[in-house]
Amino acid sequence: MTAAPIHFRDERLMLDPTGAAFWPAKRVLIVADLSLERLSSIAVSPMSAADPRVAFERLLRLVRLYRPSKIILLGAQTGARFSPRRIHQDDKARLEAIAREAPFIWVSAGEHEPGVLPGQFVHVHREGPFIFRHEATPQLGPREIEISGFHRPKASIAARARRVSRPCFVADARRLVLPAFAGAAEGADVRDQPIARLFPRGLRVFLLGQEQLFSFALEQLGRVAEVA
Repeated sequence: MTAAPIHFRDERLMLDPTGAAFWPAKRVLIVADLSLERLSSIAVSPMSAADPRVAFERLLRLVRLYRPSKIILLGAQTGARFSPRRIHQDDKARLEAIAREAPFIWVSAGEHEPGVLPGQFVHVHREGPFIFRHEATPQLGPREIEISGFHRPKASIAARARRVSRPCFVADARRLVLPAFAGAAEGADVRDQPIARLFPRGLRVFLLGQEQLFSFALEQLGRVAEVA
């Protein structure tokens, strides 16, 4: 797979076609939305693209590829909608095995139960010039560069007489929104208000492909709803 570089001031991130980002200077791997709540859902077919267990395997491969010093996980599912105590012991053991190779920092909007999942839980994480949030805030501080998950951005582009809809990264000079690493079916179109309001001066999309990313300006895109 071919990762694509993106620069924020003096820092370079590598956007991976799996939907993860890697910060080489600090050896930090960043992923958004493992969709842990699906582990207790009978609606998920085992080992389908929507199965978090598939995401666990992809995450482990990335850990062995990039050898990160830590993993920042955005959009941790906690609180009323989901309790980590509902995760099966086998799935918890998979997470713990990955965390032994690179410690976890979960950036979560909700409360958490200490000791149930491996790693540290925080509401906001600051490191270098970056601020990591569960959900993007519309108003950034004067020097903030924000990295977030939550919105599960998607975009649509014309390809060979049909439209192709894919998850995507969305970015400008001061903000990066990551796609759902677990391949969520639902998500926000980059043209719709929840995402568009975060990028009043325009945005760039990095559409996930099988082996590489495809970069487009907003005006080159259609809506996900247009996909046949």
